[in-house]
Amino acid sequence: MKVYYDDEVDALYLKLGDETPEGVIEISEGVNLDTAPEGKLVGIEILKASKKMDIKTILSYKLEVDKKILAQRIA
Repeated sequence: MKVYYDDEVDALYLKLGDETPEGVIEISEGVNLDTAPEGKLVGIEILKASKKMDIKTILSYKLEVDKKILAQRIA
């Protein structure tokens, strides 16, 4: 997943796949789902994003990794 935020227009885009969107489903005012063929979800667009959510939470992240995986040797 890739996250894009344009502060000039206050729009947030969550890119969920590499497919090119072919359709849009508006689920509420300013919240759109981009779909590929057969309805596969490939992106989420949120307009006026800072009014709908705390932008800082989506633009920061925490990565949790299982310590057992880090301890394994790569063959």
